[in-house]
Amino acid sequence: MSKTILTGKEYSTVKEIAGPLLFVERTTGISYGEVVKIRTPTGEERTGQVLEVDEKRAIVQVFEGTSGLDVTKTVTRFTGDTLKFPVSLDIIGRIFDGSGKPIDGGPEIIPEDERDIHGAPINPYSRAHPSEFIQTGISAIDGMNTLVRGQKLPLFSGSGLPHNLIAAQIARQAKVLGKEEEFAVVFAAMGITSDEARFFREDFEKRGAMDRVVMFINLADDPAIERLITPRLALTAAEFLAFDYDLHILVILTDMTNYAEALREISAAREEVPGRRGYPGYMYTDLATIYERAGRIHGRKGSVTQIPILTMPHDDITHPIPDLTGYITEGQIYVERALHMKGIYPPINVLPSLSRLMNEGIGKGKTREEHRYVADQLYYAYAEGRSLRELVAVIGEEALTERDRLYLEFADRYEREFINQGPYEDRDIEKTLDIGWNLLAMFPETELKRIDPVYIKKYHPKYKEKKES
Repeated sequence: MSKTILTGKEYSTVKEIAGPLLFVERTTGISYGEVVKIRTPTGEERTGQVLEVDEKRAIVQVFEGTSGLDVTKTVTRFTGDTLKFPVSLDIIGRIFDGSGKPIDGGPEIIPEDERDIHGAPINPYSRAHPSEFIQTGISAIDGMNTLVRGQKLPLFSGSGLPHNLIAAQIARQAKVLGKEEEFAVVFAAMGITSDEARFFREDFEKRGAMDRVVMFINLADDPAIERLITPRLALTAAEFLAFDYDLHILVILTDMTNYAEALREISAAREEVPGRRGYPGYMYTDLATIYERAGRIHGRKGSVTQIPILTMPHDDITHPIPDLTGYITEGQIYVERALHMKGIYPPINVLPSLSRLMNEGIGKGKTREEHRYVADQLYYAYAEGRSLRELVAVIGEEALTERDRLYLEFADRYEREFINQGPYEDRDIEKTLDIGWNLLAMFPETELKRIDPVYIKKYHPKYKEKKES
Protein backbone atom coordinates (compact mmCIF):
# COMPACT_ATOMS: atom_id res chain seq x y z
CA MET A 1 0.00 0.00 0.00
CA SER A 2 1.22 3.47 -0.73
CA LYS A 3 -0.09 6.94 -0.47
CA THR A 4 1.47 10.07 -1.86
CA ILE A 5 1.71 12.92 0.64
CA LEU A 6 3.25 16.35 0.44
CA THR A 7 6.65 15.19 1.66
CA GLY A 8 6.97 12.03 -0.44
CA LYS A 9 5.63 8.52 -0.86
CA GLU A 10 4.73 6.44 2.17
CA TYR A 11 4.73 2.63 2.23
CA SER A 12 3.95 -0.04 4.81
CA THR A 13 5.13 -2.91 2.60
CA VAL A 14 8.38 -3.90 4.33
CA LYS A 15 8.88 -7.52 3.28
CA GLU A 16 12.18 -8.34 4.95
CA ILE A 17 14.77 -6.93 7.39
CA ALA A 18 18.38 -8.11 6.97
CA GLY A 19 21.10 -6.48 9.07
CA PRO A 20 20.88 -2.71 8.45
CA LEU A 21 18.70 -3.18 5.35
CA LEU A 22 14.96 -2.96 4.72
CA PHE A 23 13.42 -4.58 1.64
CA VAL A 24 10.33 -2.55 0.68
CA GLU A 25 8.04 -4.08 -1.95
CA ARG A 26 5.60 -2.66 -4.52
CA THR A 27 7.39 0.69 -4.77
CA THR A 28 7.06 3.05 -7.74
CA GLY A 29 8.93 6.18 -8.82
CA ILE A 30 11.78 5.65 -6.34
CA SER A 31 15.30 6.93 -7.12
CA TYR A 32 18.72 5.55 -6.19
CA GLY A 33 20.28 7.50 -3.30
CA GLU A 34 16.92 8.92 -2.17
CA VAL A 35 16.52 9.74 1.53
CA VAL A 36 14.00 7.62 3.40
CA LYS A 37 12.34 8.37 6.74
CA ILE A 38 11.47 5.22 8.68
CA ARG A 39 8.78 5.31 11.38
CA THR A 40 9.22 2.51 13.93
CA PRO A 41 6.36 0.74 15.73
CA THR A 42 7.07 2.97 18.78
CA GLY A 43 6.75 6.18 16.73
CA GLU A 44 10.52 6.91 16.58
CA GLU A 45 11.82 8.28 13.27
CA ARG A 46 15.02 7.00 11.68
CA THR A 47 16.79 7.95 8.47
CA GLY A 48 17.82 5.72 5.60
CA GLN A 49 18.93 5.85 2.00
CA VAL A 50 17.94 3.86 -1.08
CA LEU A 51 20.77 1.48 -1.97
CA GLU A 52 19.12 -0.33 -4.81
CA VAL A 53 15.84 -0.06 -6.71
CA ASP A 54 14.09 -2.08 -9.39
CA GLU A 55 10.55 -2.46 -10.73
CA LYS A 56 9.36 -4.51 -7.75
CA ARG A 57 11.19 -3.29 -4.67
CA ALA A 58 13.60 -0.83 -3.05
CA ILE A 59 16.46 -1.75 -0.69
CA VAL A 60 16.95 0.85 2.06
CA GLN A 61 19.95 1.11 4.38
CA VAL A 62 19.00 2.41 7.83
CA PHE A 63 21.67 4.61 9.42
CA GLU A 64 20.55 4.10 13.01
CA GLY A 65 20.24 0.32 12.59
CA THR A 66 17.16 -1.88 12.33
CA SER A 67 16.78 -3.06 15.94
CA GLY A 68 13.17 -2.70 17.12
CA LEU A 69 11.74 -2.63 13.59
CA ASP A 70 8.87 -4.88 12.61
CA VAL A 71 7.92 -5.91 9.06
CA THR A 72 4.21 -5.40 9.76
CA LYS A 73 4.28 -2.09 11.64
CA THR A 74 7.23 -0.21 10.11
CA VAL A 75 6.34 2.63 7.75
CA THR A 76 8.79 4.02 5.19
CA ARG A 77 8.47 7.47 3.63
CA PHE A 78 10.51 8.20 0.48
CA THR A 79 11.24 11.94 0.50
CA GLY A 80 12.39 12.35 -3.11
CA ASP A 81 15.53 14.14 -1.88
CA THR A 82 19.20 13.10 -1.55
CA LEU A 83 21.34 13.17 1.60
CA LYS A 84 22.47 16.73 2.28
CA PHE A 85 24.68 18.40 4.88
CA PRO A 86 23.90 21.95 6.07
CA VAL A 87 27.07 24.01 5.56
CA SER A 88 28.19 27.33 6.98
CA LEU A 89 31.45 28.99 8.00
CA ASP A 90 30.28 28.33 11.58
CA ILE A 91 31.09 24.61 11.25
CA ILE A 92 34.77 25.43 11.97
CA GLY A 93 35.54 24.58 15.58
CA ARG A 94 32.50 22.28 15.86
CA ILE A 95 32.18 18.54 16.50
CA PHE A 96 29.59 16.39 14.70
CA ASP A 97 28.62 12.74 14.94
CA GLY A 98 28.94 10.38 12.00
CA SER A 99 25.57 11.44 10.60
CA GLY A 100 26.31 15.18 10.73
CA LYS A 101 24.51 16.16 13.96
CA PRO A 102 26.36 18.50 16.39
CA ILE A 103 27.52 16.67 19.55
CA ASP A 104 29.62 19.38 21.23
CA GLY A 105 26.75 21.03 23.11
CA GLY A 106 26.82 24.04 20.80
CA PRO A 107 23.87 25.51 18.91
CA GLU A 108 22.43 24.03 15.72
CA ILE A 109 24.18 25.21 12.56
CA ILE A 110 22.25 27.93 10.69
CA PRO A 111 23.04 26.81 7.14
CA GLU A 112 24.12 29.05 4.31
CA ASP A 113 23.40 26.15 1.99
CA GLU A 114 22.68 22.42 1.99
CA ARG A 115 25.07 20.32 -0.10
CA ASP A 116 24.68 16.80 -1.45
CA ILE A 117 27.15 14.68 0.54
CA HIS A 118 28.26 12.80 -2.59
CA GLY A 119 29.62 16.03 -4.07
CA ALA A 120 30.15 16.66 -7.76
CA PRO A 121 33.13 15.18 -9.65
CA ILE A 122 35.83 17.71 -10.52
CA ASN A 123 36.19 18.07 -14.28
CA PRO A 124 39.73 16.79 -15.09
CA TYR A 125 40.25 19.82 -17.34
CA SER A 126 39.50 22.12 -14.38
CA ARG A 127 41.98 20.45 -12.04
CA ALA A 128 45.10 22.46 -11.18
CA HIS A 129 48.30 20.45 -10.68
CA PRO A 130 49.35 20.26 -6.99
CA SER A 131 52.63 22.13 -6.51
CA GLU A 132 52.77 23.84 -3.10
CA PHE A 133 54.53 22.44 -0.04
CA ILE A 134 52.58 21.71 3.16
CA GLN A 135 54.80 21.59 6.25
CA THR A 136 53.62 18.94 8.73
CA GLY A 137 56.53 19.50 11.14
CA ILE A 138 57.43 15.77 10.87
CA SER A 139 60.89 15.24 9.33
CA ALA A 140 60.17 11.79 7.87
CA ILE A 141 57.31 13.32 5.86
CA ASP A 142 58.57 16.84 5.10
CA GLY A 143 62.12 15.80 4.28
CA MET A 144 61.61 12.46 2.53
CA ASN A 145 57.96 12.15 1.37
CA THR A 146 56.73 15.70 1.08
CA LEU A 147 53.01 16.44 1.23
CA VAL A 148 51.81 18.84 -1.49
CA ARG A 149 48.66 20.96 -1.41
CA GLY A 150 45.83 19.18 -3.27
CA GLN A 151 47.48 15.75 -2.92
CA LYS A 152 46.00 12.54 -1.46
CA LEU A 153 48.73 10.82 0.57
CA PRO A 154 47.60 7.89 2.77
CA LEU A 155 49.18 6.64 5.98
CA PHE A 156 49.54 2.83 5.95
CA SER A 157 49.69 1.60 9.54
CA GLY A 158 48.91 -1.49 11.61
CA SER A 159 46.90 -2.41 14.67
CA GLY A 160 48.48 -1.02 17.85
CA LEU A 161 50.76 1.44 16.04
CA PRO A 162 50.61 5.18 16.91
CA HIS A 163 48.80 6.37 13.76
CA ASN A 164 46.28 8.31 15.86
CA LEU A 165 49.14 10.20 17.53
CA ILE A 166 50.65 10.96 14.10
CA ALA A 167 47.23 12.07 12.76
CA ALA A 168 46.72 14.44 15.69
CA GLN A 169 50.25 15.83 15.28
CA ILE A 170 49.72 16.51 11.57
CA ALA A 171 46.33 18.13 12.28
CA ARG A 172 47.91 20.44 14.88
CA GLN A 173 51.06 21.36 13.00
CA ALA A 174 50.19 21.42 9.28
CA LYS A 175 50.71 24.81 7.67
CA VAL A 176 51.43 26.45 4.32
CA LEU A 177 54.74 28.34 4.35
CA GLY A 178 55.40 31.88 3.21
CA LYS A 179 51.80 32.91 2.77
CA GLU A 180 49.25 34.28 5.18
CA GLU A 181 46.50 31.99 3.95
CA GLU A 182 43.56 30.53 5.82
CA PHE A 183 44.32 26.89 6.68
CA ALA A 184 41.87 24.53 8.39
CA VAL A 185 41.59 20.82 9.15
CA VAL A 186 38.57 18.57 8.62
CA PHE A 187 38.99 15.47 10.77
CA ALA A 188 36.75 12.41 10.25
CA ALA A 189 37.04 9.32 12.46
CA MET A 190 35.20 6.11 11.63
CA GLY A 191 34.71 3.22 14.04
CA ILE A 192 37.01 4.58 16.76
CA THR A 193 36.58 3.95 20.50
CA SER A 194 35.29 6.52 22.99
CA ASP A 195 38.82 6.77 24.43
CA GLU A 196 40.26 7.58 21.01
CA ALA A 197 37.55 10.19 20.38
CA ARG A 198 38.30 11.77 23.77
CA PHE A 199 42.05 11.80 22.97
CA PHE A 200 41.53 13.69 19.69
CA ARG A 201 39.11 16.18 21.20
CA GLU A 202 41.24 16.94 24.27
CA ASP A 203 44.45 17.08 22.22
CA PHE A 204 43.02 19.69 19.83
CA GLU A 205 41.49 21.71 22.67
CA LYS A 206 44.61 21.69 24.87
CA ARG A 207 46.92 22.68 22.01
CA GLY A 208 44.66 25.47 20.76
CA ALA A 209 43.98 23.79 17.41
CA MET A 210 40.24 23.30 17.87
CA ASP A 211 39.37 26.75 16.50
CA ARG A 212 40.54 25.64 13.04
CA VAL A 213 39.26 22.03 13.11
CA VAL A 214 35.94 20.52 12.02
CA MET A 215 35.46 17.06 13.58
CA PHE A 216 33.18 14.19 12.54
CA ILE A 217 33.17 11.26 14.98
CA ASN A 218 31.65 7.83 14.30
CA LEU A 219 32.23 5.58 17.30
CA ALA A 220 32.79 1.82 17.24
CA ASP A 221 29.38 1.20 18.84
CA ASP A 222 27.58 3.47 16.36
CA PRO A 223 25.83 1.73 13.45
CA ALA A 224 28.34 0.46 10.89
CA ILE A 225 26.19 1.85 8.10
CA GLU A 226 26.89 5.37 9.40
CA ARG A 227 30.57 4.85 8.55
CA LEU A 228 29.72 5.00 4.86
CA ILE A 229 28.47 8.58 5.09
CA THR A 230 30.96 9.99 7.66
CA PRO A 231 33.85 10.58 5.17
CA ARG A 232 31.40 12.01 2.63
CA LEU A 233 30.05 14.49 5.18
CA ALA A 234 33.63 15.52 6.00
CA LEU A 235 34.55 16.01 2.35
CA THR A 236 31.36 17.99 1.70
CA ALA A 237 32.37 20.34 4.54
CA ALA A 238 35.93 20.51 3.14
CA GLU A 239 34.78 21.34 -0.40
CA PHE A 240 32.47 24.07 0.88
CA LEU A 241 35.23 25.73 2.95
CA ALA A 242 37.82 25.33 0.16
CA PHE A 243 35.87 26.40 -2.89
CA ASP A 244 33.34 28.83 -1.37
CA TYR A 245 35.64 30.51 1.18
CA ASP A 246 39.10 29.97 -0.39
CA LEU A 247 40.44 28.05 2.62
CA HIS A 248 43.18 25.46 2.30
CA ILE A 249 41.76 22.32 3.87
CA LEU A 250 43.61 19.25 5.12
CA VAL A 251 41.23 16.27 5.42
CA ILE A 252 42.31 13.45 7.74
CA LEU A 253 40.24 10.26 7.45
CA THR A 254 40.80 7.52 10.04
CA ASP A 255 40.35 4.58 9.85
CA MET A 256 39.55 3.66 6.22
CA THR A 257 39.80 -0.03 7.16
CA ASN A 258 36.70 0.40 9.36
CA TYR A 259 35.00 2.07 6.41
CA ALA A 260 35.83 -0.87 4.11
CA GLU A 261 34.61 -3.36 6.73
CA ALA A 262 31.27 -1.53 6.85
CA LEU A 263 31.14 -1.68 3.05
CA ARG A 264 31.70 -5.45 3.20
CA GLU A 265 29.01 -5.85 5.85
CA ILE A 266 26.41 -4.05 3.72
CA SER A 267 27.46 -6.01 0.65
CA ALA A 268 26.97 -9.29 2.53
CA ALA A 269 23.53 -8.17 3.75
CA ARG A 270 22.59 -7.48 0.12
CA GLU A 271 23.79 -11.01 -0.77
CA GLU A 272 26.13 -9.70 -3.44
CA VAL A 273 28.79 -11.92 -5.00
CA PRO A 274 31.95 -11.20 -2.95
CA GLY A 275 35.29 -10.22 -4.45
CA ARG A 276 38.77 -10.55 -2.90
CA ARG A 277 38.59 -11.63 0.78
CA GLY A 278 34.85 -11.02 0.85
CA TYR A 279 35.01 -7.32 -0.07
CA PRO A 280 32.61 -6.18 -2.79
CA GLY A 281 33.95 -6.04 -6.33
CA TYR A 282 33.10 -2.34 -6.56
CA MET A 283 35.27 -1.38 -3.55
CA TYR A 284 37.88 0.23 -5.85
CA THR A 285 35.22 2.48 -7.39
CA ASP A 286 33.73 3.26 -3.99
CA LEU A 287 37.10 4.26 -2.48
CA ALA A 288 37.82 6.38 -5.57
CA THR A 289 34.61 8.40 -4.95
CA ILE A 290 36.22 9.44 -1.64
CA TYR A 291 39.89 9.86 -2.56
CA GLU A 292 39.27 11.69 -5.83
CA ARG A 293 37.54 14.53 -3.96
CA ALA A 294 41.01 15.91 -3.15
CA GLY A 295 42.53 18.49 -5.43
CA ARG A 296 42.71 22.05 -6.66
CA ILE A 297 40.58 23.84 -9.25
CA HIS A 298 41.79 26.42 -11.77
CA GLY A 299 40.58 29.88 -10.80
CA ARG A 300 39.88 28.93 -7.17
CA LYS A 301 42.26 29.81 -4.36
CA GLY A 302 41.19 27.02 -2.00
CA SER A 303 42.34 23.41 -2.03
CA VAL A 304 41.46 20.02 -0.50
CA THR A 305 44.39 17.83 0.59
CA GLN A 306 43.74 14.33 1.96
CA ILE A 307 45.59 12.09 4.41
CA PRO A 308 43.54 8.89 4.68
CA ILE A 309 44.77 6.56 7.44
CA LEU A 310 44.25 2.82 7.29
CA THR A 311 45.38 -0.08 9.45
CA MET A 312 46.60 -2.96 7.29
CA PRO A 313 45.12 -6.25 8.57
CA HIS A 314 48.05 -8.40 9.80
CA ASP A 315 50.42 -5.64 8.54
CA ASP A 316 49.80 -6.99 5.03
CA ILE A 317 50.42 -4.29 2.41
CA THR A 318 48.97 -6.61 -0.28
CA HIS A 319 45.59 -6.72 1.51
CA PRO A 320 42.79 -5.36 -0.76
CA ILE A 321 42.29 -2.15 1.28
CA PRO A 322 45.90 -0.79 1.11
CA ASP A 323 46.36 -2.36 -2.31
CA LEU A 324 43.41 -0.55 -3.90
CA THR A 325 44.16 2.64 -1.97
CA GLY A 326 47.70 2.65 -3.38
CA TYR A 327 46.34 2.51 -6.93
CA ILE A 328 44.13 5.57 -6.42
CA THR A 329 46.30 7.81 -4.25
CA GLU A 330 49.62 9.54 -4.96
CA GLY A 331 51.94 7.48 -2.79
CA GLN A 332 51.85 6.28 0.82
CA ILE A 333 53.49 6.87 4.20
CA TYR A 334 54.42 3.50 5.72
CA VAL A 335 54.27 3.13 9.53
CA GLU A 336 56.48 0.18 10.54
CA ARG A 337 56.11 -2.09 13.55
CA ALA A 338 59.86 -2.84 13.78
CA LEU A 339 60.69 0.85 14.27
CA HIS A 340 57.88 1.17 16.84
CA MET A 341 59.34 -1.77 18.78
CA LYS A 342 62.67 0.10 18.91
CA GLY A 343 60.96 3.10 20.54
CA ILE A 344 61.19 5.32 17.45
CA TYR A 345 58.38 7.88 17.03
CA PRO A 346 56.97 8.41 14.49
CA PRO A 347 57.86 4.88 13.31
CA ILE A 348 57.78 5.85 9.61
CA ASN A 349 59.93 3.68 7.36
CA VAL A 350 60.90 6.01 4.51
CA LEU A 351 62.07 3.18 2.22
CA PRO A 352 58.65 1.75 1.19
CA SER A 353 57.07 5.20 1.62
CA LEU A 354 56.54 7.38 -1.42
CA SER A 355 55.12 10.77 -2.36
CA ARG A 356 54.63 10.85 -6.13
CA LEU A 357 54.14 14.63 -6.13
CA MET A 358 57.15 15.44 -3.92
CA ASN A 359 59.20 16.93 -6.76
CA GLU A 360 56.39 19.39 -7.53
CA GLY A 361 56.40 20.82 -4.00
CA ILE A 362 60.08 21.16 -3.14
CA GLY A 363 63.06 23.16 -4.33
CA LYS A 364 64.01 26.81 -4.54
CA GLY A 365 61.25 29.15 -3.36
CA LYS A 366 59.27 26.27 -1.85
CA THR A 367 61.55 24.46 0.59
CA ARG A 368 65.27 24.73 -0.23
CA GLU A 369 67.17 24.35 -3.49
CA GLU A 370 69.13 21.25 -2.42
CA HIS A 371 66.13 19.40 -0.90
CA ARG A 372 65.81 16.73 -3.62
CA TYR A 373 69.53 15.95 -3.56
CA VAL A 374 69.66 15.64 0.24
CA ALA A 375 66.57 13.39 0.29
CA ASP A 376 68.07 11.11 -2.37
CA GLN A 377 71.40 10.85 -0.51
CA LEU A 378 69.69 10.13 2.83
CA TYR A 379 67.49 7.50 1.18
CA TYR A 380 70.48 5.76 -0.41
CA ALA A 381 72.55 5.81 2.79
CA TYR A 382 69.69 4.51 4.95
CA ALA A 383 68.86 1.73 2.44
CA GLU A 384 72.51 0.72 2.43
CA GLY A 385 72.63 0.68 6.24
CA ARG A 386 69.43 -1.40 6.54
CA SER A 387 70.68 -4.00 4.05
CA LEU A 388 73.98 -4.25 5.97
CA ARG A 389 72.04 -4.99 9.17
CA GLU A 390 70.63 -8.07 7.48
CA LEU A 391 74.12 -9.05 6.32
CA VAL A 392 75.54 -8.66 9.86
CA ALA A 393 72.92 -11.10 11.14
CA VAL A 394 74.46 -13.73 8.83
CA ILE A 395 78.23 -13.05 8.75
CA GLY A 396 78.80 -10.94 11.87
CA GLU A 397 80.07 -7.37 12.18
CA GLU A 398 83.73 -8.40 12.15
CA ALA A 399 83.57 -9.16 8.41
CA LEU A 400 82.48 -5.61 7.50
CA THR A 401 84.74 -3.03 5.88
CA GLU A 402 85.24 0.46 7.35
CA ARG A 403 82.84 1.85 4.75
CA ASP A 404 80.21 -0.73 5.73
CA ARG A 405 80.56 0.15 9.42
CA LEU A 406 80.02 3.81 8.55
CA TYR A 407 76.72 3.04 6.78
CA LEU A 408 75.66 0.75 9.62
CA GLU A 409 76.28 3.55 12.12
CA PHE A 410 74.45 6.00 9.84
CA ALA A 411 71.29 3.84 9.79
CA ASP A 412 71.16 3.87 13.61
CA ARG A 413 71.82 7.60 13.87
CA TYR A 414 69.30 8.36 11.07
CA GLU A 415 66.55 6.57 13.01
CA ARG A 416 67.46 8.19 16.33
CA GLU A 417 68.09 11.74 15.11
CA PHE A 418 66.17 12.27 11.84
CA ILE A 419 63.10 10.05 12.05
CA ASN A 420 62.70 10.13 15.82
CA GLN A 421 61.11 13.25 17.27
CA GLY A 422 58.61 14.15 19.97
CA PRO A 423 54.83 13.98 19.33
CA TYR A 424 54.68 17.71 20.12
CA GLU A 425 57.92 18.66 18.35
CA ASP A 426 57.22 20.86 15.34
CA ARG A 427 60.31 20.95 13.07
CA ASP A 428 60.40 23.45 10.24
CA ILE A 429 61.84 22.33 6.90
CA GLU A 430 65.09 24.24 7.53
CA LYS A 431 65.74 22.24 10.69
CA THR A 432 64.82 18.97 8.97
CA LEU A 433 67.31 19.57 6.14
CA ASP A 434 70.01 20.75 8.57
CA ILE A 435 69.63 17.50 10.58
CA GLY A 436 70.02 15.61 7.30
CA TRP A 437 73.22 17.51 6.45
CA ASN A 438 74.66 16.90 9.93
CA LEU A 439 74.12 13.17 9.48
CA LEU A 440 75.62 13.14 5.97
CA ALA A 441 78.68 14.98 7.30
CA MET A 442 79.86 11.69 8.86
CA PHE A 443 80.69 10.44 5.34
CA PRO A 444 83.69 11.55 3.27
CA GLU A 445 82.59 13.89 0.48
CA THR A 446 83.41 11.23 -2.11
CA GLU A 447 80.44 9.21 -0.81
CA LEU A 448 77.97 12.07 -1.39
CA LYS A 449 77.55 11.17 -5.05
CA ARG A 450 73.88 12.13 -5.22
CA ILE A 451 74.42 15.76 -4.23
CA ASP A 452 75.60 18.45 -6.63
CA PRO A 453 79.06 19.67 -5.50
CA VAL A 454 77.73 23.25 -5.63
CA TYR A 455 75.30 22.43 -2.80
CA ILE A 456 77.95 20.55 -0.84
CA LYS A 457 80.10 23.71 -0.84
CA LYS A 458 77.10 25.79 0.19
CA TYR A 459 75.31 23.65 2.81
CA HIS A 460 77.79 21.05 4.13
CA PRO A 461 78.40 21.80 7.85
CA LYS A 462 82.18 21.91 7.27
CA TYR A 463 81.91 24.75 4.75
CA LYS A 464 79.10 26.53 6.59
CA GLU A 465 81.24 26.72 9.73
CA LYS A 466 84.11 28.21 7.74
CA LYS A 467 81.84 30.89 6.27
CA GLU A 468 80.38 31.75 9.67
CA SER A 469 83.82 32.00 11.29
